[in-house]
Amino acid sequence: RIKASGLKMRLCTNETQVTRENFVKKLRLMGFDVSVAEVTAPAPAACRILKERGLRPHLLVHDGLVPEFAEVDKTNPNCVVLGDAAENFTYANLNDAFRVLMGMEKPVLISLGRGRYYKETDGLKLDVGAYMKALEYACDVQAEVVGKPSKRFFESALAEMGVPPEQAIMIGDDIVNDVGGAQQCGMRALQVRTGKYRPSDEKHPEVKPDAYVNNLAEAVDIILQQL
Repeated sequence: RIKASGLKMRLCTNETQVTRENFVKKLRLMGFDVSVAEVTAPAPAACRILKERGLRPHLLVHDGLVPEFAEVDKTNPNCVVLGDAAENFTYANLNDAFRVLMGMEKPVLISLGRGRYYKETDGLKLDVGAYMKALEYACDVQAEVVGKPSKRFFESALAEMGVPPEQAIMIGDDIVNDVGGAQQCGMRALQVRTGKYRPSDEKHPEVKPDAYVNNLAEAVDIILQQL
């Protein structure tokens, strides 16, 4: 309905367990007419940063995401890239990343998001932010976040669409990463009461959505009524 209305759309995801291609395949199997070009994700953005700055990453990411870094030089690493590695978040792997960072004069830690947790069908799961904080603390380093709620991430999605922030609305279930990140960029933001939403979000001390909606369909109803 959004696409049929003529509105421009981007799916802004912090998904870092699969490539954009496989992410889109999953959505298409669910019946959504979505292309890779309509997805803004952290890994491609990180690859651009790595190439621009001549950085060679030690990857601590999910096996399903590794193909996104195929064109990046990974020999003799001079930075660490951290994603939602799920089962790869073992002590040994975290310690390897720690040692790489500690071996640098000026450690560079790039995190593909900073979410605290996310929700899957079997419940809530720890997200990359928890492990990012562990490495920050252990190595006395400040991570560079690529992905929501990074302002640069939202700005790249807006640039891809050719739309100024004041003409864009973010719809999401994460009070900090979706709503807070979008608002810091000058966008309006709606929070859906689905997914990882929790009633306590409505008492967040810092972030207040422009509106709450019960689900995505209701958000679309409201937006299309304004056209």
